[in-house]
Amino acid sequence: MENTVENKRPPVMLYTEQTPNPETLKFVTNQMLYPKRTADFKDEDRELAEEWSPLAAALFAQTGVNGVYICNNFVTITKGHNFEWADIMLELKSFIKNYLQEGKAVVKDGFDEVQAAQKAEEEEHYEGEEAEIVVKIKNILETYVRPAVEMDGGNIEFKAYKDGIVSVVMQGACSGCPSSSVTLKTGIEGMLKRMIPQVKEVNAIMG
Repeated sequence: MENTVENKRPPVMLYTEQTPNPETLKFVTNQMLYPKRTADFKDEDRELAEEWSPLAAALFAQTGVNGVYICNNFVTITKGHNFEWADIMLELKSFIKNYLQEGKAVVKDGFDEVQAAQKAEEEEHYEGEEAEIVVKIKNILETYVRPAVEMDGGNIEFKAYKDGIVSVVMQGACSGCPSSSVTLKTGIEGMLKRMIPQVKEVNAIMG
């Protein structure tokens, strides 16, 4: 008689966290979903989600979901304005928990490379002093800003620098958040101005 070993997956633990954006909610799990990388899908990105993220595609099929942002061990979901969290949160929580418990794919291999290639293609080429400033800006965003923004279920990406003006992309909970503009001006802009005298202003592009 053969001994059979049943490989049981560790139980998925999942809880929700409020974000500064009332339209988004952070669903945090006890397992890594997309380590050290980000996958951001808006309502208009449903086809991209279908191609690259089975989890995002499945969530878009759920009631009230307008945006899905995946990073590390959490999923940030943006709901439609005509829905209330009280009506859809428990169903979404149960859906995500069951999805992960079944071991289904979150983001397909290769998506990070596709995003990186697209970003490199869109980003301008900098030379001389501008190039040095851009490196400093990216380092500050990566070291000081992104960890704090991530705690709120969002992300910030460098977009461009020209004539002292920095453009950044806000993703996840930060995209469309009423308080993000205040955070941007009082926090991020102030920090960059102090640390890099050439910076005059920081503007946000919602991702």
